[in-house]
Amino acid sequence: MKRLIGTAAAALLLTSVAACGSSDDAAAGSSSDGPRETTLTVYAAASLKSSFTEIGAAFEKANPGVSVTFSFAGSADLVAQIQQGAPADVFASADTANMDKATADDLVEGTPADFATNTLEIATPPDNPADVDSLDDLADPDVTVVVCAAEVPCGAAAAGVEKAAGLDIRPVSEEQSVTDVLGKVISGEADAGLVYVTDVRGAGDKVAGVPIPESADVVNTYPIAALAGSRNPDVAKAFTAYVTGPEGRSILTAAGFGAP
Repeated sequence: MKRLIGTAAAALLLTSVAACGSSDDAAAGSSSDGPRETTLTVYAAASLKSSFTEIGAAFEKANPGVSVTFSFAGSADLVAQIQQGAPADVFASADTANMDKATADDLVEGTPADFATNTLEIATPPDNPADVDSLDDLADPDVTVVVCAAEVPCGAAAAGVEKAAGLDIRPVSEEQSVTDVLGKVISGEADAGLVYVTDVRGAGDKVAGVPIPESADVVNTYPIAALAGSRNPDVAKAFTAYVTGPEGRSILTAAGFGAP
């Protein structure tokens, strides 16, 4: 029920925005060109790239006159940019810790909403040259492993899984985003990488996935929020409602994300 209400609210907000745009254009003598286009800038965790690109396209189709642009990167990098004054309207983080940083600095409008969950999985090249079939294999010094840096949500999750399993994994590199980890596995620069389940699914036959039972103990929750500095606050709130509503939820589920 909450999601349906949120979607209805989003529709009402954008109806208001469109009406205002039409009025402004008419006053300017350009009503024949339709509503003035509104650009919404969304900063989102790298692991959301595929899903949010699809959500953005659906949101634009449902709301003519709105254009959604994205900046995808590690959540820690994104919140640092927002803290430094980057012109963003919405922030979607891959963990609550980085959203908490934005909230603590009064950069968030209202209360962030949790919209998805994700867990880790091992990604290997399709032929799995190191014969990795469990988390234990990643502690083998002969296996080349890549993970996310500790300050990145996927890195914090990797450390949690490692601790839960009682292992000492020594990666050859620590990356600033989960997509960088995946890229090294796809290119053959690593025998294995710790990425999200959704990344393995999204990569298709470019990688093979090895499930990690221990990942059930380390679940990342994704929050989203409109930002206090947004130049389009009504549209920003409408987009967050769309993500947390049935349309966004359907796309996220298809990509492998869990419910919040």
